[in-house]
Amino acid sequence: MIFGRSERGKPPVEPVTLKILVAGGFGVGKTTLVGAVSEIRPLRTEELLTEAGRPVDDTSGVEGKHTTTVAMDFGRITLREDLVLYLFGTPGQERFWFMWDELSEGALGAVVLADTRRLEDSFAAVDYFERRSIPFLVGVNCFEGSPRYPVEDVRQALDLDDGVPLLMCDARDRESVKEALIGVVQHAMAYAADRRQAVTT
Repeated sequence: MIFGRSERGKPPVEPVTLKILVAGGFGVGKTTLVGAVSEIRPLRTEELLTEAGRPVDDTSGVEGKHTTTVAMDFGRITLREDLVLYLFGTPGQERFWFMWDELSEGALGAVVLADTRRLEDSFAAVDYFERRSIPFLVGVNCFEGSPRYPVEDVRQALDLDDGVPLLMCDARDRESVKEALIGVVQHAMAYAADRRQAVTT
């Protein structure tokens, strides 16, 4: 199937498709982010939180959360006529982390969402992508009422390398999410170019 628009007299453009992961801790806004930007109805695998999960699901700081992603979220956004991103939101709870390896297969890069009220919940995602040399960007989701800190303070708290982009974002806002996605694509392309140069020198 050929996607994309074409001008009269020119063949249709078949876009490059890229896979981007959206990761982070429980309740950080991954499902919201995918839904805010997806041009198709997002696929969601959310289930209600139950009493059985209370001992393992830490809802402190997100007491209003009543559902959780148990497999993945999926969405799609066309950034340009020739560039389409497929978004895969990972489950946040530790008991579902076994799925991350399959979801990360073939990914260009990732957005790691962070919440300043529960910053430690982002450590596992940061560590995961660092260990696998998957380029990632950290987006600090600006929840209402959450404390605001300077970017450099957040970078230090997460122990991020200087080369890892970090920005403030709003997972509910389409333009804010697009900015984060463009940022991770640019970072991943620069990362790949640096690795190619390192191999040839």
